[in-house]
Amino acid sequence: MNRIGVARSVALMSALAIASVICTQPDAAHAAGARELEQDGRAALQRLYASAPAARSLSKRANGILVFPGIVKAGLVIGGQFGEGVLFKNGKVAGYYNTAGASYGLQAGAQKFGYALFFTNDGALAYLNRSEGLEIGVGPSVVVMDEGMAKQTSTTTLTQDVYGFIFSQSGLMAGLGLQGNKITKIDKK
Repeated sequence: MNRIGVARSVALMSALAIASVICTQPDAAHAAGARELEQDGRAALQRLYASAPAARSLSKRANGILVFPGIVKAGLVIGGQFGEGVLFKNGKVAGYYNTAGASYGLQAGAQKFGYALFFTNDGALAYLNRSEGLEIGVGPSVVVMDEGMAKQTSTTTLTQDVYGFIFSQSGLMAGLGLQGNKITKIDKK
């Protein structure tokens, strides 16, 4: 088989892996509507706060919290991920968003997870809706908080624009991260 044939086979296998994950967990990639997405977002935040006290502390200081309760990621060399989320400002819904990303490289598997972005200033929050959305890795600085970093963080050491927490991971996938995700505002009813 030549290189084009191999590339097509890999792309087909990746598409099948993504489709199988999405079909077996339909709630992960696409919420039914605004009300359900809001409920899922609030429940996901409560799970995050229970497992990461730094997130609860940061929520009191955040200008906005964008939570994606169920992201589906799958791939085999070529991968992709997708999910929908809700932005909370002062505890109220301020908008709905989707996140999508594609990747290429050493990766294999499928995974479901959630993540929340805590915007610590109005400039970072405003950037979310400028330029057709926010691309992680471009624009405001985003710090992904792992368990060790979260334990060492206090409100006096928080100096970045956006802090991200990954939570509720299930499945098996090498290479979980947020770099390169595009977040775009959507209409939800």
